[in-house]
Amino acid sequence: MAEPYSVPVTVRGYETDALGHVNQSVYLSYAEHARWSLLHAAGVSQAALVAKGVGPVVLETTIRYERELLAGDETEVTCGFGWGEGKTFRVEQTIRKADGTVAAEITGVSGLMDLKARKLVADPKEYFRTLATDPTLFGL
Repeated sequence: MAEPYSVPVTVRGYETDALGHVNQSVYLSYAEHARWSLLHAAGVSQAALVAKGVGPVVLETTIRYERELLAGDETEVTCGFGWGEGKTFRVEQTIRKADGTVAAEITGVSGLMDLKARKLVADPKEYFRTLATDPTLFGL
């Protein structure tokens, strides 16, 4: 797994629920934001993916909630890709509060779907390596 990329996220009041902490679904939005930020930093745009005939898909996500997040909390959301030899890859993410406390750990399995065949491509890391201006952000 490559050293994780990270983005800052400030918790907004409208993301909290009746208990005053971040709604559980918002953690997924933070994770998605970090993934797309990593792609952008690596030079991979949505338009480039579509032009290549592929799109990223999330196949499985697990969230481990460690500590609550409150409105105004400053966080860092990390994102790292792990590659095997098959059609899927791992995405590991951590949401960490400014004091270093881990608020959540998110792990997932993803792939790249061939948009015409509607099936996963055989070697997603080669697509990322080819499309990226900085493939090191993907650990490639």
